[in-house]
Amino acid sequence: MAEISTERRDKVAVITVHDPDRRNALTPELSGQLAAAVTEAERDTGVHAVVVTGTPPAFCAGADLSALGEAREQGLRVIYDGFLAVARCALPTIAAVGGAAVGAGLNLALAADVRIAGPRARFDARFLRLGIHPGGGMTWMLQRAVGPQRAAAMTLFGEILDAEAARDAGLAHRVIDGDHDALLDGAVEFAAAAADAPRDLLITTKRTMRHTANLAAHADAVDAEIVPQVASLESPEFAARLAAKKAEIGRSR
Repeated sequence: MAEISTERRDKVAVITVHDPDRRNALTPELSGQLAAAVTEAERDTGVHAVVVTGTPPAFCAGADLSALGEAREQGLRVIYDGFLAVARCALPTIAAVGGAAVGAGLNLALAADVRIAGPRARFDARFLRLGIHPGGGMTWMLQRAVGPQRAAAMTLFGEILDAEAARDAGLAHRVIDGDHDALLDGAVEFAAAAADAPRDLLITTKRTMRHTANLAAHADAVDAEIVPQVASLESPEFAARLAAKKAEIGRSR
């Protein structure tokens, strides 16, 4: 049965695209479920980070070809809904890529803040080989992730990156050896630092990073950060953590 499943691991929501017989290809129904799962994670105040993955052997083979063949603009936008929900997610997001991420599946991986790859990961744009123009903002996301030259190599010349090449290109933050369980364990462990941070502060900081990424001057970034930084210094969470740190230092003397 094709579905989107969600598992809570402490403060991390692990969202899985599950349709292994079709290599987790995105149908309109699955995309809608994926968007709903991301929204639910955002609403759950106990969730501080989101990991998105696909049931082996693939991460996501792209849009379901039958749905794609029948799609026009509105149909395409429905297929985009799932990975765009990941891209817009207010919480920190990780894509745990254990197999092929193709076309819209590459978009799903690119939509996450961080990509962690397993040894069988493959990053494949493929749109042009299918006779389709890239969509869903792929050209924008890919160029920001790997730079214009590598993005051109992948998009126009069909270069496919394996796990190691993706890490070298900056597309994957790290590679975790082992099976899919090891990949998920590694992704959740990586997410633990975010899970330990105050949730509101995570959301505010991610919002600030999106803003400062488009600024031209360092001084503008200082100004953008100062208001939320002052607010955090005045928060009860900071006061409690500061007191705990002072007590820890006092005990160590």
